[in-house]
This record gives sequence, C-alpha cells and structure tokens, in this order.
Amino acid sequence: MVKAPPPSSRKLTAEDIRRVCGAISDWKLKEILASGADLDALEQAVAWTSGDDETTPMRHIPPGSPAARIYEILLGSEEFDEPGGGSGA
Repeated sequence: MVKAPPPSSRKLTAEDIRRVCGAISDWKLKEILASGADLDALEQAVAWTSGDDETTPMRHIPPGSPAARIYEILLGSEEFDEPGGGSGA
C-alpha cells in the first residue's frame, strides 16, 4: 500500500497558494508553482514576509532554501503584475 505524502510535504497547488497568500498576482502564483516548494516552505515564507517569524521553527530562512525562493517571489516588484506594466518611461 502506497501512502500519500503528508499535506505539508506534497507539491503546492494554486489552491494552496491562494488559501495561504490570499490575493496574489498570476506571475507570482506561476513562479511559486514552478519552484516545486511544499506547503511548509510557503507558510514559512509568508510568515517571514509578515514579520511573524515566531511561527517558524527557525528565526530565519536559509539562503537557497525553497522558502527563501518563495520569499523573494512574494517581495517581487508589483510593476510587472500586468502585461506591459512598469513605468514605460
């Protein structure tokens, strides 16, 4: 019998990301999905962006970790949320 991975260690879905992050731009959603991260990494990154790192087992997210990649995506520039975005100047 094959056991399903625990919910926190399975690959993220768009539904998972929207549930944890709320409203999120399409490009950020796609980037997070492409990262291959799991739910634990997403929750750590979201806690870190909100300044609520008390909810994570570590006081920081190690560079190069899946959570660090998601953190970078979440803090990414909003100017690229829409096609043709940016200042145009």
